[in-house]
Amino acid sequence: MSVHEALSAGLNVAQANQGGRRTSFPANGTAGSFALYLAEFQSQSLGSLIGSISGTSKAGGSTGLAELLGFQGTAANPLTSLASLTNGGSVGGLSATGRNISLFDPESAYKMMSVINNAEVAYKAEFSELSQMLSCVAELRQEAQSLGSIDTSADNGSIESRLQAFANEYNDWVRRFDADMQSGGVLANTRAAQIARYELDQSIKDIFNGASAGLNGLRDLGFGIDPNTGLATLDTARLDSALAGNKQGAIDTLHEFSAKFARAAELLDADGNFIPRQLDNLSRAIRYIDDNKSSLQAEFGLGDSARPSGGIAQALAEYNKSYA
Repeated sequence: MSVHEALSAGLNVAQANQGGRRTSFPANGTAGSFALYLAEFQSQSLGSLIGSISGTSKAGGSTGLAELLGFQGTAANPLTSLASLTNGGSVGGLSATGRNISLFDPESAYKMMSVINNAEVAYKAEFSELSQMLSCVAELRQEAQSLGSIDTSADNGSIESRLQAFANEYNDWVRRFDADMQSGGVLANTRAAQIARYELDQSIKDIFNGASAGLNGLRDLGFGIDPNTGLATLDTARLDSALAGNKQGAIDTLHEFSAKFARAAELLDADGNFIPRQLDNLSRAIRYIDDNKSSLQAEFGLGDSARPSGGIAQALAEYNKSYA
């Protein structure tokens, strides 16, 4: 089960336990969508969950949701009614088991907080791995750009060596994130990661590189992607044949590929595009949970602590080392 499937299952259980509408947690599950689902849970459920409210103001929490959802300062703020449910003050104290005993159904609220605890871990793990992917894409871009400097003075061995170096860099990238992108992996439902892999794969397979020179992409130079492994391969005999028959055309093909691949990698790395946008969403979600965790625990109870394992645990450790 992937990270987001687990969060979805947990959220649905928490809602179903108190008769609320079941709503699937979205695959992109980041700041705005997480806040939206939290707001839905509160607005649909807290009316029946909360048995007594007294004490301190909770206006800050509703404002945080409004900011994430884009309703801050607008006249039609759908979270205003939510504030009326929670702003009456802090709920009663927590029991020894971490439940909010002032609620009508402390167990459902506790399970909701368990979902939030797991979401926090999931977002940090995803942020860490996606940041690593961004760095690797930048390295791939540099390796591809180096192919654009090959000219007719380069001998066959040098050209082969440069192409093999690019293949090795690409394959290291595929292997590095392959487990993350499988079902249940840290990036299994991260669209930005899936798009990055697809776009770079398609750049290598593009048959129009070298078309003006009578060639059909890198495949005519013996360079391709193994359909079973997704790894780059180089047929040196075919490369030698292409260089012997049309060296200038082969070099032109490499130049076209170099420019297009580098451009695709640049777009993936551009501000507001794919990976950077997802990282921004994750950062906002992490910050939202961090800023509001105490108040959320006061409402819902402590929840079960997240217990990450495998790749998620490794990515979380890297996040805590590099970003916490």
